Amino acid sequence: MNSVEIGQKVSSFSAKATSDSLFNLADYKGKSHLVVYFYPKDSTPGCTTEGQNFRDLYAEFQALETEIIGVSRDSMKRHENFKKKQAFPFELIADEKGDVCQLFGVWQSKKLFGKEYKGIVRSTFLIDKQGILRNQWLNVRVKGHVNEVLEAVKAL
Repeated sequence: MNSVEIGQKVSSFSAKATSDSLFNLADYKGKSHLVVYFYPKDSTPGCTTEGQNFRDLYAEFQALETEIIGVSRDSMKRHENFKKKQAFPFELIADEKGDVCQLFGVWQSKKLFGKEYKGIVRSTFLIDKQGILRNQWLNVRVKGHVNEVLEAVKAL
């Protein structure tokens, strides 16, 4: 269950990110909108394609005063390799303990080949400059998704 509701302020959080940085939601308040996208695993086909799509439209998001941050539970080392290999211009949060996933309610039970396990449900959240959740996409299908997010940013 998602603990963040559309129209409500997102609880401030901070987390380690690539480029030896510390992501802090409060740093974006009043400065830029924020797209936070959660994906299951670095260097897998769907996750790579989604990241590449955000990368390819990054300049358009930047022109709309919007920053992008990717989140998964992979290690910082895996994130750094993934970011470098794919030339991502945005940072990735290594949420190894799952705190950020819990905040957004994306760590859920999933099924694969009849087996149940816990994992990240691919989801994207659009937070405005005031820290208010403006849109969310749950159980995302990669094809066409980033364009949908860009259109939502344009509508802000």
